[in-house]
Amino acid sequence: MLKKSIALIKAEAAENSESSLKRSLGPFQLVLIGVGLTLGAGLFSITGLAAANYAGPGVTISFVIAALGCGFAALCYAEFASMIPVAGSAYTYAYATMGEWFAWIIGWDLVLEYSVGCATVAISWSQYLTKFLASYHILLPAQLTISPFETAKLSDGTLVHGWINIPAALVVILMTLVVIRGTKGSAIVNAIIVFLKVGVVLIFIALGWHYIDPANYKPYIPQNTGEFGHFGWSGVLRAAGLVFFVFIGFDAVAASAQETKNPKRDLPIGIIGSLLVCTVLFGLFAHVMTGLANYKDFANSGAPVAIAIEKTPFSWLSQAIILAILIGYTSVILIDLMAQSRMFYAISKDGLLPKMFSDLHPKFKTPYKSNILLCTFIGLFAAFVPLNVVGEMTSIGTLLAFLMVCGGILILRKTDPDAERPFKVPLVPLIPILGILVCLTMMAFMPWETWLRLFVWLALGMAIYYLYGKKNSVLGKSFKK
Repeated sequence: MLKKSIALIKAEAAENSESSLKRSLGPFQLVLIGVGLTLGAGLFSITGLAAANYAGPGVTISFVIAALGCGFAALCYAEFASMIPVAGSAYTYAYATMGEWFAWIIGWDLVLEYSVGCATVAISWSQYLTKFLASYHILLPAQLTISPFETAKLSDGTLVHGWINIPAALVVILMTLVVIRGTKGSAIVNAIIVFLKVGVVLIFIALGWHYIDPANYKPYIPQNTGEFGHFGWSGVLRAAGLVFFVFIGFDAVAASAQETKNPKRDLPIGIIGSLLVCTVLFGLFAHVMTGLANYKDFANSGAPVAIAIEKTPFSWLSQAIILAILIGYTSVILIDLMAQSRMFYAISKDGLLPKMFSDLHPKFKTPYKSNILLCTFIGLFAAFVPLNVVGEMTSIGTLLAFLMVCGGILILRKTDPDAERPFKVPLVPLIPILGILVCLTMMAFMPWETWLRLFVWLALGMAIYYLYGKKNSVLGKSFKK
């Protein structure tokens, strides 16, 4: 339960600047990082699954509920990020407020959150690529584009089982190579892609609005099937839990703190700015998508936007948007991989993971060994695990991280009330408590299988901590001295 003082965390980040991460990001780039990661898989794939299986057209309400919980958490993140502007985001914040054991729990949880989130996007990227190429009569073998736990129906009606999702694994490998080359180059690539994605979303909303069929909104919240979480208000809440992971973007902003030029000013701007932009776009996009096509049409589809566009006369728009989605997904994978390796960097610096994960590339100054390991792990997930499973795993990991950040604000306001806070959460303790309650509510509506996977992952993390991390903790060793 040893805690790191804020002064110690800042001192560690400041020392040996030659070997530290390069500071190259400003507020505008941070907002783009947040938007780039948030405006991705949730909007273009998970939205359809949430509507078809849980909420119907009411998925728009699910996004509002998820955004509300994220808003509370975002304010807490912004205060922490302005106080402790170093790599590690929620992991570092937990170290300062709750102690090493809780820090490890949240850090290990974030490893799951980023890894599985990245795999979610890669799987959806593969499905959109398959549709895009098929329109040009380039047919990829179905067995090589879906996981072994999924089936696909061929044009002749034959049902085939998947073997491995090769495109999903391949895009993870390619983006890993880009991330290893450096943050500044990654940020420039991301900025170009984000502008393209936002443009595509706005075009879809503007053109699609005129072809909405009001009949698709009846009923707006389908009657519950008798099973908890399947339509009705319980379904809306379960869908909110499923789509929650898409708001992971501002956690990635916080994880980039040590590469930000003026973190005390820029991080709150990046975190809150990206959340506001994405919440507006998500609500409008979900409303148009469920108005163009009946929510039942999105069942078992990782490419619901393509289905919705078929309901408009703009045949050219379908291919243009799918191409833009493919490019946009690429930026999401890029930022996910970047934020994940920075998490490993922070944990390794504290001795809780082997030192190799904080080794920087001699030329690019990036934690390349972490990138290589994560590429392997995420690539395997993307190749062999179905989309709905990885989406739910990411959501519950995100909710747990946000919950602990909100709790950390309550603790730090009591234990260190006089600390410098360039940004302060208003209405404390109300805002952090509301954040905790909203996160707990959405977690309660997640399927039991998702909870089981989370517990198994955390149990594995505990084994690693007690077998390696606790013995090699830098803070623990200094305390014993």
